[in-house]
Parts: sequence; C-alpha cells; structure tokens
Amino acid sequence: MSSLYEVVRQYIIGLANAGVIHYTFSYAFVVNAFLCSIVVGPLLGGIGTMVVAKRMAFFSQAVGNAALTGVAIGVIIGESYTAPYMSMFSFCLLFGLFLNFSRNRTKMSSDTLIGVFLSISLAIGATALLWVSAKVNTHILDTVMFGSILTVNDTDMSVLLATTLLTAATALPLFNQMLLASLNPSLAHVRGIKVHLLEYVFVLLITILTVACVKIIGAVLVEALLLIPAAASRNLNRSIRGFVLWSIVFSTVSCLVGVYAPLRFDLPVPSGGAIILTGAAIFIVTMIIRMTVPRYREAAI
Repeated sequence: MSSLYEVVRQYIIGLANAGVIHYTFSYAFVVNAFLCSIVVGPLLGGIGTMVVAKRMAFFSQAVGNAALTGVAIGVIIGESYTAPYMSMFSFCLLFGLFLNFSRNRTKMSSDTLIGVFLSISLAIGATALLWVSAKVNTHILDTVMFGSILTVNDTDMSVLLATTLLTAATALPLFNQMLLASLNPSLAHVRGIKVHLLEYVFVLLITILTVACVKIIGAVLVEALLLIPAAASRNLNRSIRGFVLWSIVFSTVSCLVGVYAPLRFDLPVPSGGAIILTGAAIFIVTMIIRMTVPRYREAAI
C-alpha cells in the first residue's frame, strides 16, 4: 500500500515541479493532506446528514474525547504513542456500544447520559495521562485533540482508507433504511426495518469514523465537520437527495480549502482550525441566504 501512495505522491509532485499545479504540492506532506481531505470530506459529509437527523452531534464529540483515554491506555500497554490505533478503536467501540446500550435500557435523555459518560471517560484519561507523562511528551496528545492533517503518514492513511471502505460497504446498502430510521423511527418500524439494530450499526460507524479521523481533524473538531456541513445543507434543501449531496460538497470544500488556503496565502492558521472555519463561513452564508431569499425559508428536512 505504501508503494501505491508513493506512486500517487510522485505523480502529483511531478505536476507541481512542472508548473502545472501550485508549487506547494511539491511537498509530500501537502499531497498526503489533500489525499486525506478527498476521503474525509465526502465521508463525514454523508454520515453527518444522519448525525444531524438523529440529533447525535454530542455523541461524536464524546467518542472523540474518549479517544484521548484510548491513547493513554495504549501507551501504558506498550503501543506506539504516535499510532495507538488498537487501543483507541477498542476503547472507543466499547464506550460507544455501552453508551447506546445504557441509553436504550435506562430511557434517560441522550444529552444527560452522554455527558455522564464523557465526564467518566475524561477522568479516566486524565488519571492515565499521569502514568504516561514520564514515557512520552504529553504535548504529542495535542494532535489527538486538535488534529494535524499535515503530519499524517502512510499508516494513518491506510487506517483511514480501510475505515472508508468498511463504512462504504456497510452504509451504502443500508443508507436509505438508516436515513428513514433517523428521520421517522415509527414509520421505519412499521415498514419492518430493524430500527434498534440499525442504531447499533450507526453507532459503530460513527465510532470508527471518529477514531480514524482523530489524528487528521482532531477529537475536538471531528464533531464540527460532521455537524456544520450537514447543517449548512439543511438550510438550503427541501429534499433528502439535495440534503445529502450538498452536505458532501460543503464538507469536501471545507477540507480542501482549509488545507490549501493557509499554505497558499501563508496564513498563521492550523489546518484543522482552517477546515472548520471554512465550514463555518459556508454555514453563515447559507443561513443568510435562508433568511433573505423567500424560496429557502421553508427549507427543512
């Protein structure tokens, strides 16, 4: 797989050296960032529509912060602190599944239960970090919280690609059913759709996507990229098809512009923050359009 990445990198770098594209693409880390953006944008944009429909934005944030605990556990058991994916995936999957199980069993409001689990996870993570502070520079954990798309390596890209293929293979055949279960659970149940099973599938997808994107976008910002493009799309669309497609477009544009603009114009803005700020700008524009253009005022899914 690394050889395939190298072929793509060298081709794009060759175009930059020939002057066909901007010279910033002559650096391998910039090419890696753009390749990740092309994958992350459509992926989070499409799944984000269901996150908005199911009102689960806070859940993705909880899983992202749980990844910090996963990193600490990974370092304790001997994983590399630069790529502790085994511990992150294991802890976050258990965290997400148990959270959803507790929500179904207790019937407690989602925001309350997620807040409780988030607090417990952060407490465990903070305690574990005291043990690992002597082994690693804890500043490396800033990457987990805020991401660093310009420092991704072949391992990170392989994890992202594998997660994308798994998500596509699972979500595409079930997308219509999952979206109906998100928008109208009662109607979905009447039509014979296994709503609770799909809910667990969705929780698993959100969890693995969040973990795979943590190093690229950051635990704090994954939630924003799931939420903002979908919310912007919802401002302008009255159809499910438009809602999904425009969410994917807005998310992809946010990623590409967020990576390219700081490099192209030498802006002192981190890539993760630039991605979210671009998405926020798109959301503000769509909100203004909805408030000022009569045909969009009833745009709601």
